[in-house]
Amino acid sequence: MLLRSKSEAGVYNRGMSPPSDLPADVPSDPELMRRIGLGEMNALALLVRRYQDRVRRTAYRILGRWDMADDVAQEAFLRIYRGASRYQPTAAFPTWLHRIVVNLCLDALKRRRAVAYDALESVPESPRPDPLIQQERVRAVQRELARLPERQRIAVVLHRFEGLAHKDIAEVTGWSESAVESLLVRAYARLRERLQEWVET
Repeated sequence: MLLRSKSEAGVYNRGMSPPSDLPADVPSDPELMRRIGLGEMNALALLVRRYQDRVRRTAYRILGRWDMADDVAQEAFLRIYRGASRYQPTAAFPTWLHRIVVNLCLDALKRRRAVAYDALESVPESPRPDPLIQQERVRAVQRELARLPERQRIAVVLHRFEGLAHKDIAEVTGWSESAVESLLVRAYARLRERLQEWVET
């Protein structure tokens, strides 16, 4: 998917590695959004640096393909850019961003229902330790995560990998909290069953 203008071309560079950290004086997300709404491209660049790696990983875990994840990330930041002047911080910015990403992923899945997961690429290691994902288990977990039903997979990605609470997942997806809890119970039970050999080791 091509960017449509020179100003938009600077929003998202495919494959760009995020910095290890941002300066301590970087403004808050709402302040960056206010500045983006005023047309400050530097504010947009800072927001992209802050979230692009997280967005790409989330989209990849839902979609199973890096090219699709890159397209989702690009479109997500373009939507932020175009809608910044109308942004109202009624929810935490990450929650709002997750909602955009999940909706874009659902749209992508509708366009391409049969996603191939047999040749999954490696997901960059999370910056925080995760007992479910260890180096020697990554491939098995990726494959079984990809085989979950769509809604279960989204719930697990948001809960396990993004650290969202049940109520936050409900806010992002529009599902009820009870539906989220039910999806997670079924998904984790299925993952435990399918990954039993790894659990035992």
